[in-house]
Amino acid sequence: MNSRKKNYASTKRIIDIVGAGLGLVVLSPVIAGVSLAVKAKLGSPVIFKQERPGKDEKIFTLYKFRSMRDIDEAAGLVSNEDRITPFGKKLRATSLDELPSLWNVLRGEMSLVGPRPLHVRYLERYDDRQRRRHEVRPGITGLAQVGGRNLLQWSDRFERDIEYVETQSFALDARVLFLTVKEVFQKSGITAEGSVASSEFNGNLTPSQGTGGAE
Repeated sequence: MNSRKKNYASTKRIIDIVGAGLGLVVLSPVIAGVSLAVKAKLGSPVIFKQERPGKDEKIFTLYKFRSMRDIDEAAGLVSNEDRITPFGKKLRATSLDELPSLWNVLRGEMSLVGPRPLHVRYLERYDDRQRRRHEVRPGITGLAQVGGRNLLQWSDRFERDIEYVETQSFALDARVLFLTVKEVFQKSGITAEGSVASSEFNGNLTPSQGTGGAE
């Protein structure tokens, strides 16, 4: 990491702490309201928790609002498409399901801006270049999220992640945050066509739609 990026890393952490702290306080009524709505629509637990790799591939627990029903093979609730509800789709379309991740930012496990934390099982599937996405803290939003989100091919998403690693700056973070708000209001690129989640990343294998456990 060059000196400019190293210096910005310290500033970025201060911005993350202030931003996440203010966000949790200012948005506390929204967080409370969404919690009650998730409880009423989907039951307990309200918070979805899943292990994800962070900076230097250190594993942490990601927090999001739950947006899917539990897997229930007897009821035919197995795939993501079966488990999602109209309420869950709206929650994702507004990105309100991401609000609990502000706690991950405050704890230092995530940043406001950076490559999105993906599944732990993907770690063994990355090539050396793709693995560079873990040189920085993962973000609630990032370059891939303002450039197509789940509609992008995996190769394009990874290239945007690495572009961020190599060019991160205050100006870039500010632009990504501004465009994120714009994307949320436009509700664009939330999911791939005909799916409620992005496709499974299989490395050099043929992509297939992920099922079960994804939020």
